[in-house]
Amino acid sequence: MRSDVITIDNRGNGFEAALSEAESAAKYRGLDGKQTLQLRILTEELLGMVHSITGEMSCTFWIDSEGKAFTLHLATKTVMDAFKRYQLISVSTENKNEAAKGFLGFLRDKFETAILSDSGASGVWYDMNGIPLDEAPETEEWDRYERSILRRLADEIKISVRGGAVDMEVLKAF
Repeated sequence: MRSDVITIDNRGNGFEAALSEAESAAKYRGLDGKQTLQLRILTEELLGMVHSITGEMSCTFWIDSEGKAFTLHLATKTVMDAFKRYQLISVSTENKNEAAKGFLGFLRDKFETAILSDSGASGVWYDMNGIPLDEAPETEEWDRYERSILRRLADEIKISVRGGAVDMEVLKAF
């Protein structure tokens, strides 16, 4: 089952509708109160984290479910820089860009990474001092908090970044 697609903007329009949609999907699939709360929290943290990272909130949100397995989807566009790209990809369960599949996807990803690294953006990839990306220090409190909640509650988090287009999937089976 696919839920309604909700558009959420910078003013918060659609935020409550997205939370309501999560609760409706949980009810439709027969989740208990605790499971419904977990799905709602996953929705809140996903929406809050994307807003915190991108600074924008013009996105679409929907939920796919089958049985008691749920996939929360979020799609947005943003002006990308190297640090924002790092923050987004570091949220994923496997710390990788899902859009970098296949040979052409891999090349496109490396090209975009090189372009952003050379752009002089702040926070350029952290590897200038020999620190691997997955060991870069956290710079903001929200990152640790929202990312840890998502990672604890979700079974898997997938992030696809292609140019300024960001697609996120949060998977949870109850």
